[in-house]
Amino acid sequence: MAARQPNPALGAKPPNALLAKADVQDLLADRPVSDLLEKRLYVRWGDQKLAVEGSIDQTLQHYLAKRLYERTSRYIAIVVMESTSGRILSLVGFDKNDPDGNPCLSSHFPAASIFKIVTAAAAMEHCNLSSGSTLTFNGAKHTLYKSQLKNIQNRYTHKTTLAASFAQSVNPVFGKLGRHCLGQATLERYAEAFGFNQPIPFELPLAPSKAPVTAEPYQWAEVASGFNRDTVISPLHGALLVAVVPNRGVLPEPSIVDRITGPRGQTLYRCDSPQERRHAIKAQTARELERLMRETVRRGTARKLFRSQAKDRILSQLVIGGKTGSIDNAGHDARFDWFVGFARPSGSQEAIVVSVVVAHEKYIGRRAGEYARLAIKEYFRPRVALKQKASG
Repeated sequence: MAARQPNPALGAKPPNALLAKADVQDLLADRPVSDLLEKRLYVRWGDQKLAVEGSIDQTLQHYLAKRLYERTSRYIAIVVMESTSGRILSLVGFDKNDPDGNPCLSSHFPAASIFKIVTAAAAMEHCNLSSGSTLTFNGAKHTLYKSQLKNIQNRYTHKTTLAASFAQSVNPVFGKLGRHCLGQATLERYAEAFGFNQPIPFELPLAPSKAPVTAEPYQWAEVASGFNRDTVISPLHGALLVAVVPNRGVLPEPSIVDRITGPRGQTLYRCDSPQERRHAIKAQTARELERLMRETVRRGTARKLFRSQAKDRILSQLVIGGKTGSIDNAGHDARFDWFVGFARPSGSQEAIVVSVVVAHEKYIGRRAGEYARLAIKEYFRPRVALKQKASG
């Protein structure tokens, strides 16, 4: 590969000047994702040789890569990230049609019910709801007919709470919130607050996630509940959605490059350079969202995945929350299966977030939540062992 030539902006910098993230994007624009999965990468910039140190946890990356069940899957993407710093620890991907591809950065996956994270936050702030607020719905939990959006109460009406409807992923509840409480402008505003419809600063090319909201009230219900294929997101962005919760409302800026050094060892770029803290939601809303996500793991759609948590030597030491989602593709020959969640030691705010999507084909292989559980256990295994050794 020919040496990259400095663009005019970079060429004007003094030799020891720090690079901005936009400069690093230009530097790495032609590099495949696989290059950044190594601990160190050397690149040519004009007549200079720069060393790029990646953030990937090699042990975790290799562990997860060896456990991909590819036989029944079209896509598998697993992202593990430090919640506060945004450092990417794992970026494991499988693409059946492109052996060299990594779908972790692909923004074409329907968000499905993980968009309920955005809707729940918007409802708590805009509609003054809390995790315990009483809500009602008629009909089945996982359908979204126009008749289910009517504000009626009769003998067939079900009563629930925001926490329970989030944990059970009740579409009519979230559809009614979108239709009657939030509307177009508020849905657009909170989608943008969570990073949709705009570029996400990252060192590698990353297409924006899209959450189009029209002037049609039924479409507001579809967007709010995730009952559509037009709201699309990358697995990397899925990790950012969850990171807002342990970050007390702050949307982090992801990074896969820890440091870039010049030919004399001088530091030209660091991922921990001061960044503007971007608040997506209030800290109190983030605490309420944590309750919703923990309820999903305890009693909701993820309960079977973590039902043995209390008996597990590692998982029993952790606070875990998450959100699941699933939807067929347009051809109904693949089913997208999501799990996004966080895990932190009890009594600590130092969390990791995990975002997994699997596109199952005719048969269901390893589910997204199973990969998330594997990632959480492997990451915390040495940390729990070290803590137990210190206390013993």
